[in-house]
Amino acid sequence: MLSRRTFLKTSAAAGAALGLGITPSLWAKAKVKGSASLDVLIKNGLIYAGDGRAPISGDLGIKDGKIAAIGNLGNAANQVLDAAGRAVSPGFFDIHSHTNTNLLQCPPGDSKLYQGVTTDVGGTCGGSPFPYSDAEFAEQKDQLRFGYPSWQHIDGFYNALEKNKIGINYASFTGQGQLRSIAVGRNADQATPDQIKLMKDLLAKQLEMGSIGMSSGLEYAPGSYASDEELIELCKVVAEYNGLFCIHMRDEGDRVAESLKDTIEIARRSGVRLQISHFKAANPTNWHKMPIMLKTIDQAVASGVDIAFDRYPYTAFSTGLSIFVPLEYLQGSNADAVARLQESHKGKEIARHLSSRIQGLGGPQNVIITSCRQPENLAYRGKSLQEGAQMAGMEFGAFARHLLISENMRVSMIAFAMSEDNLQLLYAHRLSMPGSDGSVISPQGPLSTGLPHPRSYGTFTRFLGTYVREQKVIDLQTAIYKMTALPASRLGIKDRGLLIPGYQADVVVFDPATVRELATYVQPHQFNKGIEHVFVNGVWTVKNEQHTGALAGSAIRLG
Repeated sequence: MLSRRTFLKTSAAAGAALGLGITPSLWAKAKVKGSASLDVLIKNGLIYAGDGRAPISGDLGIKDGKIAAIGNLGNAANQVLDAAGRAVSPGFFDIHSHTNTNLLQCPPGDSKLYQGVTTDVGGTCGGSPFPYSDAEFAEQKDQLRFGYPSWQHIDGFYNALEKNKIGINYASFTGQGQLRSIAVGRNADQATPDQIKLMKDLLAKQLEMGSIGMSSGLEYAPGSYASDEELIELCKVVAEYNGLFCIHMRDEGDRVAESLKDTIEIARRSGVRLQISHFKAANPTNWHKMPIMLKTIDQAVASGVDIAFDRYPYTAFSTGLSIFVPLEYLQGSNADAVARLQESHKGKEIARHLSSRIQGLGGPQNVIITSCRQPENLAYRGKSLQEGAQMAGMEFGAFARHLLISENMRVSMIAFAMSEDNLQLLYAHRLSMPGSDGSVISPQGPLSTGLPHPRSYGTFTRFLGTYVREQKVIDLQTAIYKMTALPASRLGIKDRGLLIPGYQADVVVFDPATVRELATYVQPHQFNKGIEHVFVNGVWTVKNEQHTGALAGSAIRLG
């Protein structure tokens, strides 16, 4: 019996030999005996295979959850959809998501499903809802998480998703920050050889259970405390399984070019396949670096390093306000960090650092407070740091410090820091793809609160509407490739991302002339226009822009 490691190496070599091309002869042979045997017949569509080639006009048949045939298929089937004038595409992949446990709270996957996403990929930026140490699991194993038994490893998490039933497919990275918190703790200690071995063993176990690779968030504690040597050792394990290393680099601002070179060197020395997360040059003083960094990537690829990158189609990022606090003050628990903020000398030093970082973005008017929990702070939600500071009668650095203390470090923000010109440059590059950096959320229920970044609702529709139809940065067939076959190939998922007979029938039918996002920074909880029909594993899940109630998604265990 093949181990997963051997299987992945063998299948990867076979996949590389086959390539992504779909020939007319393959489609011509893709017939079934009588269209009446089809579960669903999508007729008269403009069929984009997902491989970047020009579309063909014709019909697509679905049977038993898979694509059964493409061509002129007659009129008989159990269900018929006339897709005249519409694009028929593979379901979209969100290669960079923070959904994690949100599908247990919103099983349909609302904000992703309504933009055509049929496969969501979580566990990014170093954080995943697994694994837990033996001690942590012993403490929580008798408790329920969202109504389900607690889990220790990825298989338990996936079992909860499948038992709950979900509306979209889901895959996950293993978070390097989670691994380090188990082996080393939340402090900036250098990992010992035994601790590195523990992390490698835990990582291998998650990969054996179906994790697609490892992610890191090197601007966040505790993953940020890892040395490059430590990361290289972990990446060697990922490379053995032909997994993907998804990295939030150490710096996306003033030292972004240096961070990119360090990141490439980690991939080169470990042999891992590299995915650079939400690739950006933040702050106006760094915008000019993007063309040089793209050239750096091209040179690394030419030298044999396997690299691609993703980015959401907005010029504002979203994260916690604590990202502006120096990493040395974030060691330990949130309570430890709050205690440092409250100290007179350290607190004032941190406030000065906060002010400096925020000025680097262009000023406090560019930072919007999106979530607070304490009643006395709710008035600041939706306000800029500048407005909040004025309301509180404080200097904005001191105000940011005050918010972090009163909210136990849990303050979310949106910051406008990136260049529109750079965004167009990124999407024109052959190795780029969209990724939301958002989560499954919903206008209803427990995930409807606050002012989340609109990218959770509108990434893929904005990509199609703004950068394809309006700005013509790339053509539609290339855009579809960047949302389907390209991320599927990066993730090593072999039976999705292309419209090929025998592949899983994840299919989106949309109107290229009208597709657009409605979510805004002020009113984010809004679905899109133009995504008319979505099939997940062959099941009609969105019909005429309305959810059918189907929950046909699956947890994707790689290999």
